Amino acid sequence: MAEAVLIDLSDLQLNSQKNFHEALLKTLDGIHAHHAPEAKFLCIICCSNTTKEKDGGYSLCELEAGNGFSRLVGKFETVSNPSLAASLYTIKQKIDEKNLSHIKVIAPEHRKLFMKAYVDQLFTKVYTFEFEDLQVACRDSLLKPSTEINLTTTHELENIQSEIEAYLRSLPALKGDLTIVTSPLIPDIFLHGFTTRTGGISYIPTLSSLNLFSSSKRRDPKVVVQENVRRLANAAGFNAEKFYRIKTDHANDVWVMGKKEPESYDGIVTNQRGVTITALGADCIPIVFADPVKKACGVAHSGWKGTLLGVAMATVNAMIAEYGCDLEDIIVVLGPSVGSCCFTLPKESAISFHSLHPSCVRQFDSPSPYVDIRKATRILLEQGGILPQNIQDQKEELDLCTSCHPEKFFSHVRDGLNFGTQIGFISLRE
Repeated sequence: MAEAVLIDLSDLQLNSQKNFHEALLKTLDGIHAHHAPEAKFLCIICCSNTTKEKDGGYSLCELEAGNGFSRLVGKFETVSNPSLAASLYTIKQKIDEKNLSHIKVIAPEHRKLFMKAYVDQLFTKVYTFEFEDLQVACRDSLLKPSTEINLTTTHELENIQSEIEAYLRSLPALKGDLTIVTSPLIPDIFLHGFTTRTGGISYIPTLSSLNLFSSSKRRDPKVVVQENVRRLANAAGFNAEKFYRIKTDHANDVWVMGKKEPESYDGIVTNQRGVTITALGADCIPIVFADPVKKACGVAHSGWKGTLLGVAMATVNAMIAEYGCDLEDIIVVLGPSVGSCCFTLPKESAISFHSLHPSCVRQFDSPSPYVDIRKATRILLEQGGILPQNIQDQKEELDLCTSCHPEKFFSHVRDGLNFGTQIGFISLRE
């Protein structure tokens, strides 16, 4: 049984004859009687910009106040916005507030493909949809399209995409202004920074607000994340069209940009100007690398597994091999991550950190010792030949524990599976 039921009556012409109104009311009453016992949310979609047609038809919005439609009040919630994108996004928020995921859409046959195109953009695989024809028993055709809907062309799909993007662009930022944390070690020929969680449009509590990663397992769709990236790009000054994320595997593979891209990798290096490369983080360490002499840069994603596998030095070694970088010229900055105050591992996993250096582990004799992945990363970088003064892993906001600061950062440890993601980014200015 559906948890949410959406009835699409937007962009339709309703003939003004009395039997038409009665037939529609009877249909809506039947839908309510069938779904109300179990559905937690029943909603009628009615776009408010639908206008009176020349041949005497009326929109549902114009009929709500009379013709018996007042009896629907209390049975259905009505969402009426100037666009279908705005209506469906409003409905998504209501569905997410109730933590619902199984949705039935009841729409006229000519609207089903149209609705599916919007749903594909605004929802992820967390949600399951089923579509049903809206059928009204009446002598004549009751539900007529006010406009011809044709999804046979790429142009129509592009129009839907543009409508959604324009609506999301109009939304206010949540939780405050967009904030970027930078390091004084990295010279101005590079554009770089580490994001916090403020200044985006993601509204789900654990993803709010500048979530920068979309997953089929989370409720933030790609279009929302793309809008967050656009806002970040405007604030930071990079080109959102040349924005590349690591494809995380918690290992130590590095993609040399310009060569064949692997299926997964936890590091990227490049010497291309104007290209922004990014490492994800939500407790794991987003690391940025810069060589101002050879004008090359890199990023790495370093969780506890990647730390032990040496992903940081693998990224350094790729810069040396590809661009002739010298160890003494490479600057490494560790972005915000979980601290040893909040991060534990089973003892069998913590042993490797203790072997690297005892100071990387606290309460080693307990079943779940506390592990310091930041200290371990510094030790491995110094062992690899990076100069200690060229590593920044402390000072100000960079070494704040992500789990301890919910107002500033996302955290998997703190928030569970539906966590948001911040990033570290760097590019060589054009």
